Amino acid sequence: MQGLGKEVPFFICPYDPAKAVEVQRLQRQLINRLQQTGISVLEINLYDLAIQILKDRDIWEQILELETSVSKEQLKELLQGVLDPATHLIPAISAQLLSTDFQVLFITGVGEVFPYIRSHNVLNNLQSTAKEKPTLMFFPGDYTHSLESGASLDLFGKLHDDKYYRAFNIFHCEA
Repeated sequence: MQGLGKEVPFFICPYDPAKAVEVQRLQRQLINRLQQTGISVLEINLYDLAIQILKDRDIWEQILELETSVSKEQLKELLQGVLDPATHLIPAISAQLLSTDFQVLFITGVGEVFPYIRSHNVLNNLQSTAKEKPTLMFFPGDYTHSLESGASLDLFGKLHDDKYYRAFNIFHCEA
């Protein structure tokens, strides 16, 4: 967090989606290595969290039943509503942040929750909750940030998301 001034300590770790299994293995190794040096990591997998929210709201079984009888667009709209970042997702993340002693937050599962949870919405809504400790989002795709073109989150290297300006590409930060 040194040198960030008043910036929100958000970082993006973009990776090649074809290497997702390898990245998951490296995430586990990184968490273990950090913990061995006394740095505690809280990992929040958005996919697992989404399922937990649906179960906690007693609508998981209904969603599974509806999936076969509604269009993909209807299912997407339904999931976007019941997993709205401001109303449901961020409060669930906030509860985990408050109940866990950690020094670094890892957000994973971004690709698995697309398109009903968008990464830029998570980051925008998380600014009010997770600004005291560094947050690293593992992002399957590209994250570019330049003065000429602004910021761009391109999921899977193909799907252009709304601009998000407040995160730093972890690969462009000095140790």
